[in-house]
Amino acid sequence: MIAASVRDMADAVRHRLNGSQPDIALILGSGLGDIAEAIEGAAVVPFEDIPEFPRPTVRGHAGRLVCGTLNASSVIALQGRLHMYEGHGPEMAGMPVRLMHALGAHTLFVSNAAGGIRRTLVPGDLMLIRDHINLMWCNPLAGPVQAGDLRFPDMSEPYDAELIRQMRIAARQVRIPLAEGVYAGLLGPAYETPAEVRMLERLGADAVGMSTVPEVIVARALGMRVAGLSCITNVASGMSGMPLSHAEVLETTERVRHEFMALVRAFVGMLRRAP
Repeated sequence: MIAASVRDMADAVRHRLNGSQPDIALILGSGLGDIAEAIEGAAVVPFEDIPEFPRPTVRGHAGRLVCGTLNASSVIALQGRLHMYEGHGPEMAGMPVRLMHALGAHTLFVSNAAGGIRRTLVPGDLMLIRDHINLMWCNPLAGPVQAGDLRFPDMSEPYDAELIRQMRIAARQVRIPLAEGVYAGLLGPAYETPAEVRMLERLGADAVGMSTVPEVIVARALGMRVAGLSCITNVASGMSGMPLSHAEVLETTERVRHEFMALVRAFVGMLRRAP
């Protein structure tokens, strides 16, 4: 059972956290893990030290849990994530959220690298996720109800309206332009064809990636509030005439790392000050 595994994982991690209990969970997508280096008083737990926790296989995912303080807020960061295209089932892709929730986190900030579908998005843009489309054709909640889960979680507001408001304010404070849109989650690992991108555009997607959706669904089933941010690392297939590559993804996230870090720090600080 997943619940029993999560309890074992949490017990193994808890004694490594120097007595701290995180309030905010951060999932850092491809090339976006550098903000974990800014966490103060950090306790670092490599994935391989957590029982039954798989190691990441994708470049740009360090494979560590980092717990400490960021802008005076208690956080735990997943520096690297588990993707379904690595061979993990949907329940495993969402399992790190269960672990961070078991360790005390009640709010989830999730980030990803994504391809821009909307014509106004360009590489380097940061896009606040207002909603998502699940095109992975599976759900991490399928099967027996896990302890603490809501069987039929409401997904009319998967990304919390108040957190969206606070993210907008944080972006203005640090003077970083912030786009907004709908994220489409596909299984991967192949990039989409031009025809698939045209389909996604007609379905209302502004950006596309291969993660995030299972994590958000699990978080909502657990009653966690969620905010999400996509780093637009490339224009989607067929829109530029250029082939796509993971190297381009990492190059773009490196270019915008300072803006991403500034925005996340400001946002996390706002959560600390929120009543």
